[in-house]
This record gives sequence, C-alpha cells and structure tokens, in this order.
Amino acid sequence: MLVSARSFDEYRAMFTLTDHDLTLRILDCPGGAAGFVAEAGRRGVDARAVDPEYAHDRRRLGELALREVQYKHTALVAEASKYVWTWFGDPERYTTIRTGAARAFLTDVTARPDRYTAGALPRLPFPRGSFDLVLSSHLLFSYGARLDEAFHLGALLDLARVARWEVRLFPVLLHTSDLRYGALDRLRGELADRGVPSRLERVAYEFQPGGDEMLVLSCPDYRPPPGPTSTTEDLVVGAADPVRWRHREATPAR
Repeated sequence: MLVSARSFDEYRAMFTLTDHDLTLRILDCPGGAAGFVAEAGRRGVDARAVDPEYAHDRRRLGELALREVQYKHTALVAEASKYVWTWFGDPERYTTIRTGAARAFLTDVTARPDRYTAGALPRLPFPRGSFDLVLSSHLLFSYGARLDEAFHLGALLDLARVARWEVRLFPVLLHTSDLRYGALDRLRGELADRGVPSRLERVAYEFQPGGDEMLVLSCPDYRPPPGPTSTTEDLVVGAADPVRWRHREATPAR
C-alpha cells in the first residue's frame, strides 16, 4: 500500500469540509504523510492523525513521501489521460501541491509529534467518542481487493466508535479498476443494522475517474459492544505489510 502526501486543500475538497467542520476535533485515519494535520494546526484546528507507519521513523516517512512524489511525476506526465485534471490542473501543479504537503508533514511531525499516533485499523488506540469528525481516505474501499469484507466492517465500526458525529470516507472506488467497491451496499446495510446510518455524497474533487463520491456515516446513535482495550503494540499491524515505495522498485537509470 502506498502512503501519499495529500494537502489540506485536497482534504477540504475530498471531504467537503466547511468552516464549521474545522472547529471540531478531527481524526485523520490513516494519516500517512499528508499535510492536513500540519496545516490544520497552523489554522488552530484540533486535528490528529493515526497510522501504523508512525511507529517507525517518522522523518524517514516524510522523506520517502517526497521521493515518491517526484517518482510519480514522470508517470503522471506519461499517463495524464488516465486521470481527471479538473482539480489539479496538470501534473506540474499536482507535484507542487503534493511536495508541499510532504514537506509540511515532515516539519510538523518533528515539531508536534504528539499529533501523530501509531495505530491501525480495525482497532484504534482511542476511547469511544474521542473525536467529533473522523476522515479516512484511500484505504477502505480503495484496497478492497486486498482487504476483505470482514476487515472493512470491523474498521468502519471502529471508526464509528471513536467518532461522536460523523465519519467521512473517500473514495468508494477500487484504486486498481475505477469501479465502486462491490460490497458497499451490503456493508451499509450491516452498519444500519448496528445503528450507523450512511449516505453517499458527491464532492467537488475527482482525480481517479468516477471517484467523486464520499461515504458519510452518522455516529451519534451507535453504541458499540464492550470489548478489550487495545494497546499500541497490538495495533501496529502495518509493520507486517510495509509501504511499497515505487521508486525503490524501479530499475535505476544507467
């Protein structure tokens, strides 16, 4: 799985974040090397990120994200027709935005390490209702070919557990096929049966063709069953599935 450095403005567009939303306590899960928490902090927003990669060298994560952005630029130029450019404009602006986000993460994770918690779905290291709003992008549904339906249900329920108001997930497509995750309707039914209604909303952001919808979970009425308290050691399952940095896999230029 890839860790990307998405920007604060991308988050605002992907999740239709309003000025009111930004007065809330927000969790970004998984945060990766995104610049959202960094820029949110500069604006006085109470935001935190959680990711299994934070259990390792966080500065190294930011440096690798910078290299990943540069590596991807060549592919974007060569395959520009595969993407929708209404938000980014062109590959050069994409690279500029993502580079700035990676640098913001790198600076902030050093200056405010308490904002970045090591942990992984489907069990997060936070008490119930720790956040008002939870944001989750490019993991659930995106990696539906690798993460099974049971994982998705458990992860969605745990996101709902730690959210007092809403969970917003983007996109609802597989990253490999531009098709909507096949079990989405079934999962929504399972969530509704547990007191977590949901809705699909269009957003003013599209990069992957057809990827302009987010799933919104309404959480105030969800009452999760009692269970064991998770520890950070239990949660760092991502260490067994390391980030695949494509520039490492490329054949070096001769």
